[in-house]
Amino acid sequence: IQCNQCAYVCPHAVIRPFLIDEKEMAASPEGMPTIKAIGKGFENLQFKIQVSPLDCTGCGSCVNVCPAPKGKAIVMKPIDSQLERKEDVNTDYLFNNVSYKDKIMGKGTVKGSQFAKPLFEFSGACAGCGETPYIKLVTQLFGERMIIANATGCSSIYGGSAPSTPYTTNSCGEGPAWASSLFEDNAEYGYGMFQAVNTVRQRIAKIMTECESEVAPELADLFVEWRENINDGEKTTELRDKIVPLLEKETGAKAKEILELKQYLVKKSIWMFGGDGWAYDIGYGGLDHVLASGDDVNILVLDTEVYSNTGGQASKSSPAGSVAKFASAGKPIKKKDLAAISMTYGNIYVARISMGANQNQALKAIREAEAYPGPSIIIAYSPCIAHGLKEGMGKSQTEEKLATEVGYWPILRFDPRLAEKGKNPLQLDSKSPAWDKYEEFLKRERRYTTLLAEFPDHAKVLFEMNLKNAKDTWNFYKRMAAMDYSTEE
Repeated sequence: IQCNQCAYVCPHAVIRPFLIDEKEMAASPEGMPTIKAIGKGFENLQFKIQVSPLDCTGCGSCVNVCPAPKGKAIVMKPIDSQLERKEDVNTDYLFNNVSYKDKIMGKGTVKGSQFAKPLFEFSGACAGCGETPYIKLVTQLFGERMIIANATGCSSIYGGSAPSTPYTTNSCGEGPAWASSLFEDNAEYGYGMFQAVNTVRQRIAKIMTECESEVAPELADLFVEWRENINDGEKTTELRDKIVPLLEKETGAKAKEILELKQYLVKKSIWMFGGDGWAYDIGYGGLDHVLASGDDVNILVLDTEVYSNTGGQASKSSPAGSVAKFASAGKPIKKKDLAAISMTYGNIYVARISMGANQNQALKAIREAEAYPGPSIIIAYSPCIAHGLKEGMGKSQTEEKLATEVGYWPILRFDPRLAEKGKNPLQLDSKSPAWDKYEEFLKRERRYTTLLAEFPDHAKVLFEMNLKNAKDTWNFYKRMAAMDYSTEE
C-alpha cells in the first residue's frame, strides 16, 4: 500500500522502499517485481519494497505495524535457499545501484522520510531494539551533515563495533561523523565539537567579509547570502554547491583559505546520543550544563528506564515497582522527570516521543528540535530486552503505543518559540489516558510481574505508587498545557 511504515520502524534498516525510474528498471534483475508508484511526482516511477535477507534479524516489527488488509499485509515465513539467492540479487541491485529519490516528496512525512537512505544500517543491536529506529530516522533526516557524540552504553557498542560501523555515507560520500565518549562527559564532549565547528564557521564569515571586494560579484553576493543564512542547514547546503565551484576559479589567498574550509560551509547538525544511565545519572551534570548554554545543540536520550548495556541496573529513569539490579524488590521511588526539569529553563526545546504511539509526532518533534536555534532534548521511549516483554521484542512498537495510551509515557512537545507569539509552548500530543488499563500494561513486562510473583503485597503497594506517579505527571503536564500565555495590549 506504499505507506512505508515497515521501513520506518525497522531497527536494522533492512527494509527499504525504492522509487525506480525507467533507466534503472531497464537494468534491473530479470523478474524483479514492482508496482506503479503512487504520489505526486511519481508518475513515471515504479515502487518496490526490498528486504535484505542476510541482514534481517526476523524481529517482526514490520509485521506488527503493517496497516494493510489481509492479502496485502506483510507476512513472515521461512526463506529457502532459492528465494534467498533471488532476493540477494535484488537487494544488491537496489541498495547499490538505484538512487534514493528523497527530494521528490520531501522528508516531512513518514512516507517521504523513508525514501532517504538510512545512514545508520545493519547494526549489532538486539532484534526488535527500541532504540535504533530513532537513530536511523535522525540519520535519514540530517545524516549527511551530522556530527555525533555518543555516550557509553548500548548505542556506543552497536554504534562502534570496531572494525566496522553501522554509520555510512550517501552517494556523495557524506555521512555522520561519529565518536564515542564516556558516561560522565559525553555532553561536554559534544559541546566541544559544537564550539570547534562554530569557531571555524565564524572565521569563514569573517574572511568572506574581508575579501568580498576581491572576488567575482556573483561570489560576493553568495557570501552575503551565506552569512544571512549561516544557521540554516538546507540553505547552506544549497549555497555550498554554488560557492565551491566559484571559489575554485579564484586565485586570491583568502578565497583559497575558504576553499580549504569548504566542509564547514554547510551548517553542521550537532547531536549527543545516549541512554538514561548517561542522561539521568552519570552524565546529568554535563547534560544540564550544555542545555543551559543556550547554544544550538541537539540531545537524543534513548530511554530504556534501566542501564541496558551493563547488565540491567536501576537508573533514575526506572519507575517505581520495576525490578532491576540494585532494585531487586522493586524500585521504591518515582522516576525522575527529565522533560519537566528541562522545561523550567524556558529556552530549551523539549520533546517526549514514542514512535509506536505516534509516528508523525516523533518525526515532527525530531525535525522541530533540529530546526530550533538553541538547545533541544528529545526523550525517546525505547523498549528493551531488559524489560522482558512477554510478547517478545517484535512487539516493541505495540508496547510504545500502549505505554502512551495508558498514561505511562505521555508524549509532548515544548517549543519556546510559541511563547514569544503569546501561545503556550507546551503541546500535549497524548489523549487522556486509559487509567483502567494501566496495571494490565505493567503486567505485560517481566520487570513488573517478577515482583508480583515474589512479593505480591509489596508489588501491590508499588504498582499503586507507579500509577499515582503517572497520574501526577500527567496532571502536571495538563496544567502546564492549559496555562494562558497571551498578553494584553
